[in-house]
Amino acid sequence: MLRLAAFAVTSALAAAVAGPLPPLPPLSRLLASPDRLTIVVADTGNPRADGEYRLECGPPGGNHPQAQDACARLEALAREGKDPFAPEPANQLCTMQDGGRATARITGTWHGRSVDSRFRRTNGCEIRRWNDLEPVLPSGRS
Repeated sequence: MLRLAAFAVTSALAAAVAGPLPPLPPLSRLLASPDRLTIVVADTGNPRADGEYRLECGPPGGNHPQAQDACARLEALAREGKDPFAPEPANQLCTMQDGGRATARITGTWHGRSVDSRFRRTNGCEIRRWNDLEPVLPSGRS
C-alpha cells in the first residue's frame, strides 16, 4: 500500500513538473481531409517554374519543390486570419501595372474545405495576391 501511495505521489509530481499538455487542434481539423493541393503554373517565363505540382501539408510532401516552406506560408496566412485562396474583391481599386503573362490554378483541399482558385499578374492587386502566396507559387519577380 505504501508503494502504491509513493508511486501516485511521484507520478503527480512528475506531471506537475512537465507542465500542461499542449492544446489539441479543433475536432473539425482532426476529422478533416488532409491538405492536398494541385498547383498548375504556366507562362512564367521560366520553364523550370512552369508545370504541375502536388503539395501536401501535415506533414509536408508531394512533388512541390519547396513543400515545407509552402506549407509554412499557408499556415502563417491562416494564423493571420487570411484566406490565401480568396479572390480579390471585384470593386477594389488596383494599380494598372503588368506583371507578365503568368497564370496559376490551385485546386484541392485545404483546412477541410475545397479549393479552386486562379491567380494571374495582370494588375497591382493580383501581383500582390500572387506574391503573398510565394513560395506556394513561384516567384514572379524579375
